[in-house]
Amino acid sequence: MAEDLDETDWAILVELQRDGRVPLTELGRRVNLSASATTERVRRLETLGVITGYRADVDLEKVGFAVLALVRLKYPGSRHEPLRRLLGERLEILECLRTTGDDCYTLKVAAGSMAHLERIVDELALFGSTTTTVVYGQTLAYRGPRTPPAGLR
Repeated sequence: MAEDLDETDWAILVELQRDGRVPLTELGRRVNLSASATTERVRRLETLGVITGYRADVDLEKVGFAVLALVRLKYPGSRHEPLRRLLGERLEILECLRTTGDDCYTLKVAAGSMAHLERIVDELALFGSTTTTVVYGQTLAYRGPRTPPAGLR
């Protein structure tokens, strides 16, 4: 898939990751394409599943979530449906990654207070042992890929 993306596709991806609301005419100007060619490229990237959506980045603290934490979960057994149900119900769980190593999952959790975080972690602990790390700050925000993997350049 990545080998199908050319330099212009990558330039479009970089610009859309910076600003997903950029008008297509402005995007075209930034990547040296006409508006119609830009529209066609963006639609192709969406159809291929390279672009999977658009979203707003929200300042968690400004909307009442003063505590951000990473929770690692060791999940014994192979029936993961109950955890998946909880993930759908607990909107404070912002992200969940299935991982290798000692832990099975790493979850990004936003809470209004330490007591709120404690309740969420207690609920997760019903599924296995947890380790919680509170985030002081974000040194580097998620920025998405900017170039193809080294082997494809």
